[in-house]
Amino acid sequence: MRIGMMADIYKTQVSGVTNCLTLSKRWLEKMGHEVYIFTFGDDEVIDNEKNIVRTTGVPLVDTGIYLNLRYNRYARRLLYSMDIAHVHHPFVSGSLAMRYCVPRKIPVVFTNHTRYDLFAHAYLPILPEQIGEAALKAYLTPFYRACDLIIVPSASMRQVLEEHFGLVSPVEVIPNGLDLTPYREVAQPIDRAGFGFTNQHVISTYIGRLAPEKNLSLLIRAFHGVASTYDHVRLLIVGDGPDRENLEAQVKLMSITDKVHFTGMVDYKYVPEYLAASDIFVTPSSSETFGLSTVEAMAAGLPVLGIDAPGTADIIENGKTGLVSSDDIA
Repeated sequence: MRIGMMADIYKTQVSGVTNCLTLSKRWLEKMGHEVYIFTFGDDEVIDNEKNIVRTTGVPLVDTGIYLNLRYNRYARRLLYSMDIAHVHHPFVSGSLAMRYCVPRKIPVVFTNHTRYDLFAHAYLPILPEQIGEAALKAYLTPFYRACDLIIVPSASMRQVLEEHFGLVSPVEVIPNGLDLTPYREVAQPIDRAGFGFTNQHVISTYIGRLAPEKNLSLLIRAFHGVASTYDHVRLLIVGDGPDRENLEAQVKLMSITDKVHFTGMVDYKYVPEYLAASDIFVTPSSSETFGLSTVEAMAAGLPVLGIDAPGTADIIENGKTGLVSSDDIA
């Protein structure tokens, strides 16, 4: 089968969606399928794997996102030859699937990786919340209904889509795949001294994108409260994203720069080493659909602190594999 995966972003930033795409492509190819990833980039983006089809886009500074509202001629012609289109982002890639695939009777499958019901608050702050939500719902509802199949990674996410968008399209729960091979043996921990931390410090670690929907401002406020009582605690924030500058400013304002370290973007293959150097994994996001990094942290043997929300609460067994709480800082 010829499978066309359509994604707004692929390997131009570190994200769970990119990791999911990479793993899915690898295993589908091992099963004998021919898999292409249709995405965006520019001349500076170099791909070291086959069948990555990039259309040149306008870069958004420091985000890894490239914008274009159409595919180039080569990408379009190749997409028309696919047996199925698998969309991973609903806005640009989703609209292109509706334009290019639906009229040609190419089946469209969509995997819902994000809590789009919470999207307006994070990404449309200039609009009143009700107007932003209405605008998103007006776009997403017909898009969902035009798809032949929707995949969600957890049962709670199926409930969210059914309740919030009134879906009638087939919705299947298929948890995201993970390669846990690197966690079969304890990884060599990365040197804590590189962060200014010691073995006497208790390190809580977040790994993921630094974006508004990840709720990291809450994590920093909560950590500030803990650090004011316990001097030996430290916070390690692994990853990069559009909210990094704001978060660093928040840390500076709270005078905890000596206790919080931002690593910036880290190659995915080194994640086990960062987890091995940690004592606790923390995830403040209430917008997860599954929580790949949470599962990886558990595989590394770490207790997890998370928010009692769909996605995260599907994974953490409260009181056994970790703790979940409300997003109230108190």
